[in-house]
Amino acid sequence: MSLAVMTRSRPATRRVLPGFGLTMGITLLYVTLIILLPVLAMVLKTTELGWAEYWRQISQPRAIATYQITLTAALAATVFNALFGLLLAWVLVRYEFPGKRLLDMLVDFPFALPTAVAGLALVTVLGRNGWIGQFLEPLGIQFAFALPGVIMAMAFTSLPFVVRSVQPVLEDLGPEFEEAAASLGATRWQTFSRVIWPQITPAFLSGSVLCFARSMSEFGAIVFIAGNLPFRTEVTSLLVFIRLEEYNYGAAAALASVLLAVAFITLFLTNILQAWQVRYADRSR
Repeated sequence: MSLAVMTRSRPATRRVLPGFGLTMGITLLYVTLIILLPVLAMVLKTTELGWAEYWRQISQPRAIATYQITLTAALAATVFNALFGLLLAWVLVRYEFPGKRLLDMLVDFPFALPTAVAGLALVTVLGRNGWIGQFLEPLGIQFAFALPGVIMAMAFTSLPFVVRSVQPVLEDLGPEFEEAAASLGATRWQTFSRVIWPQITPAFLSGSVLCFARSMSEFGAIVFIAGNLPFRTEVTSLLVFIRLEEYNYGAAAALASVLLAVAFITLFLTNILQAWQVRYADRSR
């Protein structure tokens, strides 16, 4: 039988979804309407200001103060979540204990909870008259209307990124690697630093970058606990909201473009880290 006859007689592959053209068209339409058009509209709004006015809006002392507060709090929240998230992922993967499923479910709770509700919950617990805040206030430890409150709000809403990035890598790694290292005389620190850490580093860094990006854009949880004091607890996203309330759409778009630039940079870094993770996994096989 000739090759042409065999080719004609081979049954066509049936796909669950429609062909490439239709699915790609729907995908591009969705991305254009939901993502590209709003971003393009904001960028065009900033071009109406002119370069001099645009620079004046994003370089005002109040705006620069919001950048510093937002960056400082986001970095602190990222460091906290990186350490605590790694520990939590390790506990969920390596140990069996009562309530493990509940704890695993609670990790995703910040994703399901509206950020405004999260901020209200933090105020209830850490406010001056809160369940814990009332005991911390006499000791000089203040969360409400202070930078630690901003950090706590960011950490609360961005914790799942590190946990969910590291957890599947640890599950694939398995305890047999640790047992093999221990059988060869390695200490616990040597096992972690030379066997486990190189395997989870790409996922850990990727989750940390996503955590930082989420913290930089946080708004709802911060509004309730930060007090929104200019030059003290006011973050950039809140200043954008204030400019919108003032009907100063150009200034709001200019400030939002700064956050947009940070978001693009962090996403670019995340893609690089994910590509590194894939290449590292391929070399390890």
